[in-house]
Amino acid sequence: QVQLVESGGGLVQAGGSLRLSCVASGSIFSINAMGWYRQTPGKQRELVATVSSGGSTNYADSVKGRFTISRDNAKNTVYLQMNSLKPEETGVYYCNALIRARLITYSVSEYWGQGTQVTVSS
Repeated sequence: QVQLVESGGGLVQAGGSLRLSCVASGSIFSINAMGWYRQTPGKQRELVATVSSGGSTNYADSVKGRFTISRDNAKNTVYLQMNSLKPEETGVYYCNALIRARLITYSVSEYWGQGTQVTVSS
């Protein structure tokens, strides 16, 4: 079974920085895309950033220039460096990954972490 474990959330003042980490573990053959989503007050869960197995990245327009997503394939880990944080970005951040499991079919499935709370004070 595959699971994603997140860390790095916490409380920070506006303009500050946080670095989130997500480690995938279990019967993994390979990991395709990995990404981060967030649930902020009054909004539905939205995509923040994604990174492919080859390192190609995509960002929501609202975080471009401030957030950086990266991955360490050897460690099955994805990171999200968040700089110049804004109060409206307070919410729960979720790790997401498309993973090919080491099973009979070697099929690709989508997995989610439990989320980590990020609070940005003004």
